Amino acid sequence: MDRVNALPPAGPADPLASFAALRTPHGAALLEELRDHDPARELATATRLRRSHPAALVSAALGQARLRQRAVAKFGAEDAFRMFFTPDGVEQATRTSVASYRAERFAERGVRSVADLCCGIGGDAIALARAGMSVLAVDRDPLTALVARANAEALGLQDLVEVRCADVTGIDTSPYDAVFVDPARRGGRGRIFDPEAYSPPLSWATEAALKAPRAALKIAPGVPHEAIGPQAEAEWISDGGDVKEAVLWFGEGFTPGACRATLLPSRATLTSDGPLPAPPVGPVGRYLYEPDGAVIRAHLVADIVERCGGRLIDETIAYVTSDVPYTSDATAAYEITDRMPFNMKKLKALLRERQVGVLTVKKRGSAVEPEELRRKMKLQGPHSATVFLTRVAGAPTMLIGHPVKRS
Repeated sequence: MDRVNALPPAGPADPLASFAALRTPHGAALLEELRDHDPARELATATRLRRSHPAALVSAALGQARLRQRAVAKFGAEDAFRMFFTPDGVEQATRTSVASYRAERFAERGVRSVADLCCGIGGDAIALARAGMSVLAVDRDPLTALVARANAEALGLQDLVEVRCADVTGIDTSPYDAVFVDPARRGGRGRIFDPEAYSPPLSWATEAALKAPRAALKIAPGVPHEAIGPQAEAEWISDGGDVKEAVLWFGEGFTPGACRATLLPSRATLTSDGPLPAPPVGPVGRYLYEPDGAVIRAHLVADIVERCGGRLIDETIAYVTSDVPYTSDATAAYEITDRMPFNMKKLKALLRERQVGVLTVKKRGSAVEPEELRRKMKLQGPHSATVFLTRVAGAPTMLIGHPVKRS
């Protein structure tokens, strides 16, 4: 154990009592003092604070300060340092950009009230309320429900957000224009991949959605398409190039059986009302396109192929190629300068000849680890390059090139 930075083990504490203490003026002042504290100096900070504050309050405040710092990436500093969090709440909460986008889709369809089932620490309820909707936010965990209520109050939304601690399966959602369900997808052993092992199961959430005029179910982006019922419009959302979630939309204003990929922050969207035909496969051209992960998850790569007049480099690999440049928010574009069979020695010689000191490694269909490859290349020089480790017509291949600058 690192005895310099490690805090001594804390004794058992009542989570509800600890949270209540943080909401007192004393606790609020302590949290404000810890806003910019350095986690690397936590032991020294705790020792200093315990001279003038109860040890239990100091431990609770330090824990909350750490969570707030982590939450900045999802909620932004202005909100994160006013809100309260639990460890699971920070991990599982929707980032503000995604929650706001979803709330706007509801608002555009005239939704004025939403039952938010499995609300967690209230991130989605906050976005819905800020979009002008009244929200019933429900969670069965007492501490989580208290945190959600505190967050609504901290952000001045308490008149729009009612928080209830209850089992969502017993909630009457009929008075509401829409239902939003975010089932728990983590258990004692980590992430849950079987939708029927969600809490509540996807089948229950779907049944609840079908009873409402409109509904949205948040699910893991890796959900197999065959697990999605025909009544849902399925949307995959990425933010800054990272796939964040899939959403199943139900009811008036949504298209059953459609697939949709939405890219934030640009909000570029690709849609298809049904499965697309298999795209053509052909030789590598001058340009290579890497579709956004949401496009791949939504099975809409064929749309990119059609738009750019291109083809796949392999029927199992989601890299698109063409002989003419194509610009889209849904793809990253590269100009390919070299193609060779997979051979580390030849790649090393080429990079040495080109004086490449910075190498970006991308892979699909290859078992080679990027860090391992970079280490073996012994890179030196002023230039940069991108290498794709992939398959072309079934053969392990290296494609070397550079990103195309967008005008």
